[in-house]
Amino acid sequence: MAYDEFLADRARQILRQQSVTFEEKKMMGGLCFMVDGKMCFGMHFDKSSSNSILMARIGPDRYEKALEKEHCMEMRFTGRPMKGYVHVTEEGLDTDEALTYWIQLCLDFNPLAKSSKKKK
Repeated sequence: MAYDEFLADRARQILRQQSVTFEEKKMMGGLCFMVDGKMCFGMHFDKSSSNSILMARIGPDRYEKALEKEHCMEMRFTGRPMKGYVHVTEEGLDTDEALTYWIQLCLDFNPLAKSSKKKK
């Protein structure tokens, strides 16, 4: 698998506790959690370190402040920073409280996020 199944289980539990309807899609070399048909957050293994990484879609308004947090870094999926998306290393996700914090940021932004165009 290209993602940490234990981390995925923890994320599922948090979403269920909050009664969030979601679906999962394997994409971008990992697992993405979709809420309201939009990518909310995902996870994969960092190829350089083999550590788990959370890919968080938090939006541009919280982007700069999030980068000030320990274990948070720019998401550079294509080599350039993607504003509104951050990566959180596994050290920043080791408690349920920490994982809940990042997932909540993603859920807060989700209603504002644009849907990607559906493929026909």
